[in-house]
Amino acid sequence: MNLKKAAAGLAVFSAGIGAAGLWYGNRTVGSEPLSVVCPRLPEEFSGFTIAQVSDLHNAELGRGNVRLLTQLRRSRPDVIAITGDLIDSRRTNIKTALEFAGEAVKIAPVLYVPGNHESRISGYERLKTGLEQLGVRVLHNKQLIWKKGGASIRFAGMADPDFHRNRGDARSREDIAAGQLCAFPKDPRFTVLLSHRPELFPVYAAFGADLTLSGHAHGGQFRLPGIGGLFAPGQGIFPEYTSGLYRIGPAWMAVSRGLGRSEFPLRLGNRPEVKIITLLKKKYSH
Repeated sequence: MNLKKAAAGLAVFSAGIGAAGLWYGNRTVGSEPLSVVCPRLPEEFSGFTIAQVSDLHNAELGRGNVRLLTQLRRSRPDVIAITGDLIDSRRTNIKTALEFAGEAVKIAPVLYVPGNHESRISGYERLKTGLEQLGVRVLHNKQLIWKKGGASIRFAGMADPDFHRNRGDARSREDIAAGQLCAFPKDPRFTVLLSHRPELFPVYAAFGADLTLSGHAHGGQFRLPGIGGLFAPGQGIFPEYTSGLYRIGPAWMAVSRGLGRSEFPLRLGNRPEVKIITLLKKKYSH
C-alpha cells in the first residue's frame, strides 16, 4: 500500500512538474542575444541593437503583454522590429495588437512589416492606419534611412508575398518576393531587411540584404535536443530555418522563434522569445 501511495504521489508530482514546464514554456518570455559581425557596417552603428518581435498572433503574455514589454524595456534597444503576424487571422483582435504597439513605441522607435496572417484579414488597412497613428513606421514595401552621426544605414521592409497570392497572383512566392525587392532603389548602404518568411533567404541574399530579420517558422513549434524544430509553415517537416543566425556568403539572416502559438495550441522546448541583435563592425577584443 505504501508503495502504491508513493507511486501515485510521484505520478502527481511528475504531472505537476510537466504542467509547470508547459506553462513556463508557453506563457513566459525569454530573450536570445545575437551578435552579427558585418564589415560593411558603418563604424557609427557598431553596437546598434535591434529587439525583434515576431509572430505574436494576438497573444497576451501577461495582462496587457506586461511580460513581453518588460523584456523589451530590459533590453534597451535602439529600435524594435516587428516582423509580421502581429495578429492572427483566425482570432483577429486589432485592439490588442494596437495596445501592445502603443506601449512598445514608448520604449524605442518601432518598425513593422506584415506577415501572411495580416494578408488574410479584411481589417489590414485599419491595423496599418492604427499603427501609423501610434508612430510605428509601417514598412509595407517601403524603406527608411536611419542616420547616426555622419553615417546612415537602410531598413527595408517587404510585405508577405501572400498579399499578392491571396488576390489571384499565380506566381511563386519566390518570384513575387524577387519582384518586390527589385522595386526598391539601388542603394550602396548597409541594409537591414524585414521580411516575414525565412524560407526565401536566397532571394534576400540575391537582393543584397546584409542582414534579414524573419520569423514565421515558430521555431519549428516542437524543438528536440540535437534535432531542432520539427515543422514550420512553408518549409514542412525538419525545416532548415527555424531559430538563430544563418548565412549565405556575406548575407546574414536572424530567425526569431516568435511569441504566439497560432494553429498549434502548445510549444514544446520552444519558449517564446525576443531576439536581441547587436550589429558589430568587428569583433571586440578582450
